[in-house]
Amino acid sequence: MRQSTRELDDGLASSLGRRALRRDVPAGWIRCSELLAKPGYFTEWHGLLGEWLRREHQEAPGRTTASYVLSWYLHVPAYVGALLLHHERRVPSLRPEELAFGLADDQPHPDGMAVLGEAFHCLPTDPGSARPEATVVRDERALAAVLRARYLAHVTRFVQAYAQVSRLGRRTLWAAATDALENSLWWAGRQGGTPEAEGAGVADAALVLDARYPPLTSASTLRLAEGREWTRRRQSCCFSYLLPSESECDGCPRTCTPRSGP
Repeated sequence: MRQSTRELDDGLASSLGRRALRRDVPAGWIRCSELLAKPGYFTEWHGLLGEWLRREHQEAPGRTTASYVLSWYLHVPAYVGALLLHHERRVPSLRPEELAFGLADDQPHPDGMAVLGEAFHCLPTDPGSARPEATVVRDERALAAVLRARYLAHVTRFVQAYAQVSRLGRRTLWAAATDALENSLWWAGRQGGTPEAEGAGVADAALVLDARYPPLTSASTLRLAEGREWTRRRQSCCFSYLLPSESECDGCPRTCTPRSGP
């Protein structure tokens, strides 16, 4: 059977365009691989954040700046992977060499992301599955395993680099990595704006984090709370409570008693 033009043209570029992800590196943006190769760049990022925190809160505790940058960086590979899994049922390469991001002007957090590679994993029913850059996997569980493996590979390189410029321990780094992945999978659904879309994001989190995969620190903890709202048990602390007049966030592991049992 002859394939349609839509099928032949439906490579990763079309997925990125539908999800507002760039394919280039604009001036001022940085590749993740550049940061990891020169961890001193993280120190510069800490400085930019420290200036913003002092303007907003008059103080910039070291653990707070380190934790914010930690979470913001991890959001890049986690969100790219979650967004394309949720909407496209595709997993791109999450290698640091193939991801880039730009920082916002007002607050130094990532406000734009780029995927620079062409290869992706997909399902047999994907319209682009016949393309040479596509690798077909048997089902959604296998696709989730690809996302998890690629995210873990990226984070492993990040932890090695960030440990050189932060006093945060490796357990804290991996706890934040767990939070970033589950939050991104959940958020990709919540952005749909309906209970059904949010539920689909929760299902994605349960699919990707169906168990604990060390060094990640937990399986998915999303659950329905009173009022039928979804909530989760955080693994890491953002240290916002160190800022003047701030307290621990809801769900902070410093204040939550771990649940007993499996």
